[in-house]
Amino acid sequence: MSVPQIEIQLIAAIVAAACALPGVFLVLRRMALMSDAISHAILLGIVLAFFVIQDLASPFLVLAAAATGVLTVALVEALTRTGLVKEDAAIGLVFPVLFSVGVILISRYAGNVHLDTDAVLLGELAFAPFDRFEIFGADIGPLSVYVMGGILLANLLFIVLFYKELKLATFDAGLAAALGFSPVLIHYGLMTLVSITAVGAFNAVGSILVVALMVAPPAAAYLLTNNLGRMIIFSVLIGVASAIGGYWAAHALDTSIAGSMATTAGLLFVLTFLLAPERGIAAIARRRNRQRWHFALRMLTVHLFNHEGMPEAAEECRVDHLHDHISWAPDFAQRVVRYAERRNAVVEEDGLLTLTDEGRSIAREAIVE
Repeated sequence: MSVPQIEIQLIAAIVAAACALPGVFLVLRRMALMSDAISHAILLGIVLAFFVIQDLASPFLVLAAAATGVLTVALVEALTRTGLVKEDAAIGLVFPVLFSVGVILISRYAGNVHLDTDAVLLGELAFAPFDRFEIFGADIGPLSVYVMGGILLANLLFIVLFYKELKLATFDAGLAAALGFSPVLIHYGLMTLVSITAVGAFNAVGSILVVALMVAPPAAAYLLTNNLGRMIIFSVLIGVASAIGGYWAAHALDTSIAGSMATTAGLLFVLTFLLAPERGIAAIARRRNRQRWHFALRMLTVHLFNHEGMPEAAEECRVDHLHDHISWAPDFAQRVVRYAERRNAVVEEDGLLTLTDEGRSIAREAIVE
């Protein structure tokens, strides 16, 4: 493995971790679309700052882009507070306008500058190692490593310092306000982090991958745990796995690195969605199946218990009469009886069902409930 390959994977892993940290709170706040809005809208800030500074390497571009991200949030909030527009609709109204203005300005006035819509949307991680960071003439590595590494540390520091406040404001903003915290301040602090993270990742990976890494890993982590701390850790791990796995998928298929990483993040989410131990589709299907058989067992035991010792028990408690008295299909009735026998709830003798002590206990519990 060559040095550029290692550097590309390192950059991608740092970007993934930096995006995953604020992404957790976006997902929990049901504001995942805000990452899409900010990562697109910041283009306008970059373009306007470039027209003023005339230097793509200027740090003022980052500040202008971050300010545009915060402006996007403020405009969405302003529209939502009117009560005339829902939040998702407000996001859909604001960011396409800002992004489109940025694209128009690039196409009209920056056609000869290395600032184009392809780079904006997809980025190109393969070129990131060529942008070096030098101190006194000494090359100390790709610039993106230090930029995104600094943003990653800032995100981590913010979450560690304001963990309780973020947790409280995310799950119960009203309680946070009652306890003296400012949910609005915390909200805008988080949105500023999202903006800065999107800006930092913008040049290397493009807006599409920023959205994928902010949403897919936290969404997958949400399906794996109910604990916020573990969710943050899982989100970072899934994001890094998406970055590394996506790079090697792109290497094998000779295709876009950013596109492969976004696809890998999506595939990992789909796998989690299907196979998560508690919330996955397979787990839910198994749980519903168990509930179905447990309910059928309770119905059977209650039916037999109600007729136990009665003159009509010889008819009511026969297997071949269950479909008439409980409205079960004959095949399903036979399967329920087999299930009840395995649970030691009934005994069948010459087609007549008799409750065991375990069956009577199940019936009494069902009646009491």
